[in-house]
Amino acid sequence: MGKAPGTITYMGQRENTETQVKIINYAQESYDLVIPDSLEQIEATKDVSVTSWIDVIGISDESYIDTLGKLFGLNSLVLEDAVNPQQRSKIDEYDNYIFGVFKMLYLDQNQEIVSEHLAITLLESKVLVFQELKDDVFDGVRERVKASSGRIRTRGADYLFFALLDAVVDNYFLVLENINLKIEVLEEEVYDNPTSDVAKRIQELKKEVLRVRRHIFPMRELIGRLVDSESHLISKDTKIYLKDIQDHCVEINESLQIYREMSMSLMEMYMSNISNKMNEVMKVLTIMASIFIPLTFIAGVYGMNFDHMPELHYKHAYPIVWAVMITMFIVMLIYFKRKKWL
Repeated sequence: MGKAPGTITYMGQRENTETQVKIINYAQESYDLVIPDSLEQIEATKDVSVTSWIDVIGISDESYIDTLGKLFGLNSLVLEDAVNPQQRSKIDEYDNYIFGVFKMLYLDQNQEIVSEHLAITLLESKVLVFQELKDDVFDGVRERVKASSGRIRTRGADYLFFALLDAVVDNYFLVLENINLKIEVLEEEVYDNPTSDVAKRIQELKKEVLRVRRHIFPMRELIGRLVDSESHLISKDTKIYLKDIQDHCVEINESLQIYREMSMSLMEMYMSNISNKMNEVMKVLTIMASIFIPLTFIAGVYGMNFDHMPELHYKHAYPIVWAVMITMFIVMLIYFKRKKWL
């Protein structure tokens, strides 16, 4: 708060991540992986005629990010957004580059959803990537570049830009599958054993779905802007592939809307089942009270201390009263059974 616009300030919680840079230079017949030791080595890629993928891992070193951004002529406002994990997904077009902020979602070893800030800049023959952590969803793209698989080595930086976005969006499907599995498990538990722990997990799921939806929902509009862009950095051929990502985003948003409604209905199902179980308990208690009311009445009558009660002086009065009470108990149980109240 209070700082001038364009001030590069890291707003995340992963400050201990050391900044690393990896550069992949490639052409149709060449491939080279470089881990630079200095900014001079990074600057050397500016004059290379091949396509370069510059991957910056760790964005908490503000001064280094500032220097690196100036090296490629990036606006200070762009760098401010690049190191701000709270920044909403966006696309900004400039004369010499296109800058985008996205949310990379993937599952960790415990099958928990990890949200990682991702900023991608498309330049003339380079793609500059800023990411918070070493883990990402780009291993498939790296393998395709290294093995010259598919068409990626025959296309320019705009196709690499597409490939990275495609990897991010494709991984959204895995995240949605994980959410769907959680919903199915909770549905079974809500029906079988609706405990307070289940209610807590439903609330956590609702928050998770809303968080994922907030990260994913803008993607459809952003990809649409790239498809409609008139920038010279994106070729017509690449726009065809971007339309495919746009279709995936439509499908993902539709699924997210369904999962959102399902997660909200889970709590309603939980409350309904809890109410039903409470009704079952109350029904049993009511039936037991109904059975013992006439028995209590008989016991109360013969527990009164009146002198003139002929039955009290009858020799077989006691076993007769017991027989009547037991008979009434059995008859009432049979009646409730036939009525399906038990």
